[in-house]
Amino acid sequence: MSELRLAGLEKRYGATVAVAGIDLEVREGEFMTLLGPSGCGKTTTLGLIAGFFPPSAGEIYLKGQPVASLPPFKRDIGVVFQDYALFPHMTAGENVGFGLRMRNVEPGEIGKRVREALDLVQLGGLAERRPLELSGGQRQRVALARALVIRPAVLLLDEPLSNLDLKLREEMRVEIAGLQRRLGITTVFVTHDQGEALVMSDRIAVMNAGRIEQVGAPAEIYERPATRFVAEFIGRMNFFAEGNRMIAIRPERARLAANRPTEGFARPGQVKQVLYLGATLEYHLTFEGGERGLVEAPNDGNAPRFAAGDAVWFTAPRESCFEMPQR
Repeated sequence: MSELRLAGLEKRYGATVAVAGIDLEVREGEFMTLLGPSGCGKTTTLGLIAGFFPPSAGEIYLKGQPVASLPPFKRDIGVVFQDYALFPHMTAGENVGFGLRMRNVEPGEIGKRVREALDLVQLGGLAERRPLELSGGQRQRVALARALVIRPAVLLLDEPLSNLDLKLREEMRVEIAGLQRRLGITTVFVTHDQGEALVMSDRIAVMNAGRIEQVGAPAEIYERPATRFVAEFIGRMNFFAEGNRMIAIRPERARLAANRPTEGFARPGQVKQVLYLGATLEYHLTFEGGERGLVEAPNDGNAPRFAAGDAVWFTAPRESCFEMPQR
């Protein structure tokens, strides 16, 4: 069942097209990620869903009802912003309860729901602290509790982890994904981080220049990208021209050999650089004609080692190779 549907959604600013007529369905209880580089239209799409500005064309359906003409407060939607947008003069509890007060919920009910929301994000003992007295991760949790306390039909997350350090970001993405699945709340998450998208999502919509290039489960997007843009944006990829075909091979699916293998894909080349990354070794290669290649080899003591300047064979089993469009 579709909880949220975008139909022919467009946003133009004069001659600039920010969102170029996208169609997308988000299922009930699904974690959908809008993924793409800066300027691809993902944040604009989120703003259109939230009602921060009107679309130039198209419609937004929430539970089957058109909402594109409704103001934000009349849409059953909660939003967590990139900068959290907490009121610095309010306590954590007051920030969480703000949306309920604006909806004229009874004070007793507000207190009860605020406590429940803070407990949900593991901040039950910090209700009286102000944002400046909280860590970045705690402020992020307050913003999440504030969005959840109104019990929205759809939760929108606008790159909420981008201001956190790497370790905390990795912890919070697992925590948020787990919380979303426990609550079963339909969620649209915006990020430019491929790792976040792969770890957190049920499905990913990869955006480029205001359009959706591909929608699919994380494994589908990574294993079988539909376009060259998706293949290059999600992880890294080797491309080889074979006649009129373009062959794509992920670096971790390739290996280096001193001699040409008897089967599978093979291309002679030279090692230009070796990077030691602890768990892996990264080999940067050049091929005849100026093509470049990359191999990620496990540092498990079993794979042969090569050095810069060595002549090698770039190899991969045929099942790890797939054909891509030329552009």
